[in-house]
Amino acid sequence: MPWQSLLNRRDRLPVDPDLGEGFATLLQQLGAVSPFELAVVGGRLMATPGLAFLVGYQAALRMLWPSAPLSLGALCATEQRSLRVADMQTRLRDLRLNGRKDFVTAGDAADWLLVAARSEEPGEAARLNLAVVYPGEPGVRLEKLAPMPLMPDIGHGRLFLDNALCELLAGDGWDAYVKPFRTLEDIYVLSAMTAWLYGVGQDSDWPQTLQLRLLALLAGCAEVSRQAPNNPVGHVLLGGLFAQFDGLKAEVNQALADGPPQWAAMWQRDQTVMDLAAGARGKRLAKALAGSSLG
Repeated sequence: MPWQSLLNRRDRLPVDPDLGEGFATLLQQLGAVSPFELAVVGGRLMATPGLAFLVGYQAALRMLWPSAPLSLGALCATEQRSLRVADMQTRLRDLRLNGRKDFVTAGDAADWLLVAARSEEPGEAARLNLAVVYPGEPGVRLEKLAPMPLMPDIGHGRLFLDNALCELLAGDGWDAYVKPFRTLEDIYVLSAMTAWLYGVGQDSDWPQTLQLRLLALLAGCAEVSRQAPNNPVGHVLLGGLFAQFDGLKAEVNQALADGPPQWAAMWQRDQTVMDLAAGARGKRLAKALAGSSLG
């Protein structure tokens, strides 16, 4: 990554109430960038932690599907708060999808949707495929959900599929997509949120040592982003990055309290998004550590 593009930035994009238009503006400003650059420089440019999260989420999607359209997308996997394949009821048959997904990040603004669907024949073990559908097409309906207290500027939706025609991505839906996305989302959201904090620190003249440690954390994110998401070593390194992030919390909160109140209010409201996947991340780390000399 060309780090000067982060170090020399002092601008910030205004909030666009249309998430799709705001993301298009960001992509136009950044030009051709890697997913990591999108997460870091894009996160730095965002006006809120929620928008930084969304940029990190989009970067992770582009690692999952490198040929994704240049617009907002979403991964639709969760059903009844579960990601277990056996719990999913959405079905794929003859390139047609039927079912529902209960929680779609930025679903009300997404231009394309990656849908995990069961595809095994009766009597076979549960199997997933990943399909692509587009909102507004026949049989594809998104219902906007009420805003949440956490990141209220990022909407969420519920997806209904009724004999919807789809395209299929190559590979097993679980091993090639849903499972690795958990790791990719952790890496790129951490990168984007750390970059957002670094930008606030630049704007608010935080102590230089704190700014430097945030930069060091981003440098570590760059290395982990180069690891395959199924690599146990990468999970160990990612665990170290989250330990670093957690270790900075008290100093970050103090620096925010000493600065402009709007930044502190935003972070106080939204920072718990970083803890939502802590359970799954902890299990991955424990498994990876068990096979390493650190275990």
